[in-house]
Amino acid sequence: MTKKIFLLAVLVVSLGANGHTQELLTSKDSAKLKKYEDKAIKGFDNFSFSMTADIYEKILDKNFVSPKLLKAVGDSYYFNADYKKASINYEKLINSFGNTPDIVGAEYYFRYAQALKSLEEYDKADSLMMEFANRASEDKRAALYQEEKGPFDKMSIDSGKYSLDTVPKYYSVYSEFAPSFYKKKLIFSSDRDTGNLARYRSTWNGKDFLDLYEVEIDSNANNEIGKVKFEDDFITRVHESTSVSTQDGKTLYFTVNNFKDGKFIKDEDNVVRLKIFRADLENGVWVIKKDLFDNEDYSVAHPALSPDEKTLYFASDMNNPFPDGESDIYCIGLNEDGSFNGEPVALKGQINTPSRETFPFVSSSGVLYFSSDGHPGLGGLDIFSTKIENDRPQTPITNLGSPINSSGDDFTFIIKDDTKSGYLASNREWDSKEDDNIYSFVELECIQKISGIVRNKISNDKIAGATIKVIDESNVEIDSTLTDSIGYYELNINRLKGNFVRVLAKGYITTEVYFEEFSDCKPLVLDYYMEPEFIDPKCGDDLSVLIPDLRSTIYFKLDSAVIREDAKEKIEIVIALMEKYPSLKIKLKAHTDSQGPDAYNLALSERRAQATVDYMLTHSDKITTDRLEAQGYGETDLANKACPNNVRCSDKEHEKNRRTEFIICGE
Repeated sequence: MTKKIFLLAVLVVSLGANGHTQELLTSKDSAKLKKYEDKAIKGFDNFSFSMTADIYEKILDKNFVSPKLLKAVGDSYYFNADYKKASINYEKLINSFGNTPDIVGAEYYFRYAQALKSLEEYDKADSLMMEFANRASEDKRAALYQEEKGPFDKMSIDSGKYSLDTVPKYYSVYSEFAPSFYKKKLIFSSDRDTGNLARYRSTWNGKDFLDLYEVEIDSNANNEIGKVKFEDDFITRVHESTSVSTQDGKTLYFTVNNFKDGKFIKDEDNVVRLKIFRADLENGVWVIKKDLFDNEDYSVAHPALSPDEKTLYFASDMNNPFPDGESDIYCIGLNEDGSFNGEPVALKGQINTPSRETFPFVSSSGVLYFSSDGHPGLGGLDIFSTKIENDRPQTPITNLGSPINSSGDDFTFIIKDDTKSGYLASNREWDSKEDDNIYSFVELECIQKISGIVRNKISNDKIAGATIKVIDESNVEIDSTLTDSIGYYELNINRLKGNFVRVLAKGYITTEVYFEEFSDCKPLVLDYYMEPEFIDPKCGDDLSVLIPDLRSTIYFKLDSAVIREDAKEKIEIVIALMEKYPSLKIKLKAHTDSQGPDAYNLALSERRAQATVDYMLTHSDKITTDRLEAQGYGETDLANKACPNNVRCSDKEHEKNRRTEFIICGE
């Protein structure tokens, strides 16, 4: 039914229109839809610059260009959400080294595409995703992209988030649509008193009209349906539709045909436009107070209120910026007395397209739901959502997917955030019936608790204060938390969406795990192992500079050169580092406490240094003797200088001096 009407209001907007006009308004211009199918969700740029990126940039400016450097600077910007600068460096990386898969992995095509998506360079991002899919055919993200036939068509990703009644909520032989909440009731529009509205449209006889009805939706109510009562009987002679009430239930905004002094008002094209009226409740009856817009040459329809009731949203074809444009969604400020504050403004961002955007609804949490056939959809009108603030989207525009959307027209979506339940209208085929019906739905939840420990990949030490972020597929941060003193984190993610869980910590390489759309909501334990950033060390630096928070020094028992059990774990870490970095050479500086003769202590320290070297050579077949240098210093370099010769100290205090240090000595 809605396919036949301009603005996709379920109202007759051209009572005197001829057959040609009706055909024009009902046609589906597939070529135009295809033209805009590549439009996508706009992400947010969070320009955040890291010191690391700045340092890398200085090196690049000196023409020291390498794949490793371009990856590093690109990743620095990417993980700080500066996608413009990230894309610049990823582009250099791929253009210069992309023909060598061993150098540029598939992941960098994915990250480059994600960055370009945030910059609205959709076509280029699409080609990169195709390359990503070719290079990483087994990757879940590649499979998802191929299934969707495009990275920004999110219908299949978002499908299954809602449970929809199979049988329409208010099924009848008539047409019901435009549900709106009113206290414990539901107000909707129907032609139930007059028979099938489709018959009226075929005859255009002006005898049948849509009216507003109300029904109790409380579970204990008898669901008796009655007409909404208006004082002015002229309302019964026009079509009434799409209403919204104030939270106190005292004011109602609704859509009607342009009607005055008992006559329909037509524009120069012989079209009866749509208007928005305001009515106040007086003694249980709605009394018409004003016609909100003085419009005869364009339509305004489908009112919606912001949660604070200071903004009115509506659909209109006024001043459409597109040559073949249809309806867009606008907003205008409202004063306390109901008068307008300012002029109507078309919503910004990617909400409006050259095709139809209509039927806005704003939830109590500030989410705008609207219908469109300009954004990629499942067919006809689809319902989309985005967080709205005044005239601008604050989150990506998302197709609600099936079963909310269908191959027919899906519209007039409303939802209560507290119960996650609501209603919508659709003309999807049901029991061979093509009129509009109201369906009820419940928004499903699949919130999975993920917890674990963040550790140093090399030392296995727990990392406190690491940042854990949940990032959606549009690079928008959804949630974040910090690891506690023992490296533990805990967060929740919505498994009905694809998300990245990203871990960042100072001195470590950022890591992330992608969670594809999945309906398993059971708690998951996931530990992260972060690789320390490799720093260009200087000869003489303690090895601990390569491993944040690690004290690589080992200690010995009194008068012993035997490697203690607690020292073996640290030596294994040193071995792992030397195996990872073949150019790394180590000097082992061994020491004793001040007890005993100096000459004896010097020899003891040399045995300790050599014992450490022997242990490392025995436990690694990759470390050669030329990479290790052992030297004893006896008691000449006390770490605990409070315990020199002839000073009484406890064994624990002396132990600080009985040590072997691991010192970087470079190439």
